[in-house]
Amino acid sequence: MRSIIAHITQEDPFLAEMVDLPKSTDTCVEFFNPRLRDGKPLRYASPGMSSLIFPMHRVMFIEVMASEEERAQVVEFFRERGN
Repeated sequence: MRSIIAHITQEDPFLAEMVDLPKSTDTCVEFFNPRLRDGKPLRYASPGMSSLIFPMHRVMFIEVMASEEERAQVVEFFRERGN
């Protein structure tokens, strides 16, 4: 599972997991364990819900979060102080 932040048209971004990233031919996308960034449940989700399926035309973009292994390999940018 990949951790993501989903940006849906006219909705606040939310955290979720995805099994696979969407392909260009997909017409909808499924998000597992969706929740607000602070961990609270989504206002439009029913209690006990485990996944949401949105049509692709509602998805503005998806931020894919780096896994722990990927974070260890990422070189962060830094700025040296000039004299």
